[in-house]
Formats: sequence, structure tokens, C-alpha cells
Amino acid sequence: MLAVGLMMLSAAMPAFSGSGGATTTLPETTPPTIVIGFVGGFVAHDSPKHGPVKLAQQIRRGVPKGSSHVQVFENRRRNQAYKTILRLLDSNHDGVLSESEKESARIILFGHSWGAAAVVMLARELRREGIPVLLTVQVDSVAKFWQNDSVIPDNVAEAVNYYQPHGMVHGRAEITAADPSKTQILGNYLVDYKKDPVDCKEGSWYDNFFTPGHAQSECDPHVWTQIEELVKQRVVQEIKAVAANPQP
Repeated sequence: MLAVGLMMLSAAMPAFSGSGGATTTLPETTPPTIVIGFVGGFVAHDSPKHGPVKLAQQIRRGVPKGSSHVQVFENRRRNQAYKTILRLLDSNHDGVLSESEKESARIILFGHSWGAAAVVMLARELRREGIPVLLTVQVDSVAKFWQNDSVIPDNVAEAVNYYQPHGMVHGRAEITAADPSKTQILGNYLVDYKKDPVDCKEGSWYDNFFTPGHAQSECDPHVWTQIEELVKQRVVQEIKAVAANPQP
């Protein structure tokens, strides 16, 4: 099911010029795309063996220089991520976001486990400020007791969900749009690691023993490579859109 879904998702993507998007030039006045990731559990934001951290590194290397601001946070640091976004959008540094500054926002959010649920929570907080989000990506999303990670708010243009169904800890099987006319759900993609296991050499023995499916969702190269390409596509797509319609 994942293979079919990935082919459908790939077919929906515009052509990408390759590593770094070397053929695409970023206009100096173009605000960067803000790419925010969240790690799951109690993982540190800079732990190099975890999926969201690896993805952030790949994105930084794979998009045109200056085209994006990429940063990873612990899922409990959602407020810090929110303040970072507001600061980056405040182009004139007056401490207040104008309507034009909000409209210029190009934001991509991704996360794993609790970090995936944090993506939806942050998107809702941005909605309250009238700030749009280009894309949200959830990988084996696990909500805390007071959270709802299943409904994507209408300020999000596109959303995609990857999940595995096995074990004590497993992901949200379906996300839906609060307003389908405003948000396109790119897919809810099932990954079955009992049928197609992934070797998580960098995972802890605890995670691999007690929550093997959830651990494999974080190190699955097929899933994370697909997300990497999707994010790169959207970053370059935004550069081209701005270049085609420069602001006065």
C-alpha cells in the first residue's frame, strides 16, 4: 500500500532539478521558506540518529542556499518554535506582524510520534494568528492525552500522514481536513513493518524491543526520502512562484 501511495504522491509533484536545485535562483527579496521539524518522545532536537534531525540536514543540503530556514525542536518546545516563526516573519522587525507579512509566510511542518502531533497543534496556533501553512507531514503520529492530531486546520494547504498499526505505540491511521475545500490531504499511507521490516541499527535496544514498529517508522529510508523530496519540491516551487510574480 505504501509503494502505491508513494507513486501517486510522486506523480503529483512538479519536476525537481536535482540536488540543491542548482538551476533555480532565489530573488534577494524572497523571504525564506520556514521548515520546522519536531522529534518524538524525549529525544533531543540535535540527536543525529533520529529521523527528523536527519531530514533537516538533508533539506539544508538539498535546496538552494538562502531559500529556507530549517530548524528542529523537541516536541515540548512548540511555543519556542511558534515564537521563532513569528520572529522570522517579522521582516521589518517592529514586533508586529502585518497582513502582508502573514500572507508572505511559507511554512512547512513535519514531525514523528509526539512531534507529529505537535505539528498539528502548531498549525492550529498559526491559524489563530491568520498565518498560512504550506504543508504538514506526520509520521506515526501519537497525540498526548489533551491533543487531537487527526483534524488538519483550514490554514494548511496540504497534509500527508504516514503510519504503522502495530505495537503498544502506533500512529494515527487517518487525518482529515477541517475544510476539504482549503486543505488537500495528500494521503494516509500505511506502512506494515511486520511484512516489510526495516533494520534500525541506530535505534535503542529498548525501542527496538518494546515498540519495534514505531521505532522503524523513524528510521525507514523509504518514508523519509519521500518526505525529503516532497519538501524540496515545495521549497523550489515557492521560489519559482515568487520569481514569476515579483512583488513591487
